[in-house]
Amino acid sequence: MKLASQKKIYIVIGALLLLSVSFFVLNAFTSGFTFPGDYEAVADSSKVADVLNMERPIIKYGIAVNGLEVKEGYVKRDQLFADLLEENFVTPSVLQQLHLLPKKIFDFRKMAASKKYALISQLDSLKTAVAFVYEPSPVEYVVLHLKDSLTVETHQREITTVEKTVTGTIASSLYETIDALNISNELTNKFVDVFGWQVDFQHLQKGDRFKLIYEENLVDDQPIGIGKILGIYFEHFNNGYYAFPFDQGEGIDYFDEDGNSLRKALLRYPIEFTRISSRYSLNRFHPVVKIFRAHLGTDFAAAVGTPIRSVGDGIVLEARYSANNGNYVKIRHNATYTTGYLHMSKIASGMVPGTRVKQGQTIGYVGSTGLATGPHLCYRFWRNGAQVDALRVQLPPSKPVDKKYWTEFEAVKKELTLRLQLIPFNATSSPTVAMLQ
Repeated sequence: MKLASQKKIYIVIGALLLLSVSFFVLNAFTSGFTFPGDYEAVADSSKVADVLNMERPIIKYGIAVNGLEVKEGYVKRDQLFADLLEENFVTPSVLQQLHLLPKKIFDFRKMAASKKYALISQLDSLKTAVAFVYEPSPVEYVVLHLKDSLTVETHQREITTVEKTVTGTIASSLYETIDALNISNELTNKFVDVFGWQVDFQHLQKGDRFKLIYEENLVDDQPIGIGKILGIYFEHFNNGYYAFPFDQGEGIDYFDEDGNSLRKALLRYPIEFTRISSRYSLNRFHPVVKIFRAHLGTDFAAAVGTPIRSVGDGIVLEARYSANNGNYVKIRHNATYTTGYLHMSKIASGMVPGTRVKQGQTIGYVGSTGLATGPHLCYRFWRNGAQVDALRVQLPPSKPVDKKYWTEFEAVKKELTLRLQLIPFNATSSPTVAMLQ
């Protein structure tokens, strides 16, 4: 019995020793397959929560504006850069750098009314200025960093171009139809300029209709302007007119089905499409002097400040004020044609005798200076030194499609004709618009 008891004791002791050895072996074995940090996630769960709850940076104009004040607005008339910063603190060293900033980097004098700006500042008691942003155009913006030292950055936003179509039916006039369709002035002017010498847009017929394919430029999904007109069909007095863009190596021009250029040497209208308030006449009752006399010009009614454009390339002959004409500009285009633009509120900067101007360039702004009862442009036209009706003068067309490009032109014409034909007109005579991206 004593031997049996001793044997049981040895068995228990051996089992305990085996369990102890197994524990140390297994612990060493599993430790070889673990790495630092394997169990830290449990201990550092609070850190993960902190990361998830961190405030995401808000980026405007390339600057993280979290915890900053962003004041946006538009430059007012006669407002200076210093006026925009008067409620904010700028360090003396940065102010000195602003005064010494070269104009080629940023010219404060060119900050224009109605342009967008933004002022970014700290939320301290002094409202310390961090940055000033000026947008000369929807595409470009300039950032002046003001916090520690002055640095200037110029940025360009990405422009995307989408293709759209629009159709319309004339209910009374093009002006009212365009207004009903909410079509931009820029698109209207480009459309009118293409057919300016083929169609009298002041005397359209009810039921005339049109289709356009054009490009629209966007920045951040917001329209900023019109690109190229890609094709036009215009139905006037039941006659169909096509316009096809084609480049013969000198830039885009517009041609009819037979390859004849639709462009003349001069534009027909010197301002954006608008109402003609008085036509050329040899015997008109003058509203100011109250007598009948010749009115050797065409009056376009327009709001004060409407840009006036040169109808063609040329050289400025006169740019000054006179009692009758008010502020006016006179331009010689070639040996045959000269044009005049009267009653301006202001002559555009740089318009002095001898200045070369390009077709479409702004030369002044609509006003009522001189002998005028209200804001309008009096447009005058000389041919070989004699004043003639600007809207009835016969101008030579630009050159047609060259024979060597005819195959390419035919391909463009065929494609655009089909595309225009596939755009449906609305079944009613009411103004309609369909824009497809």
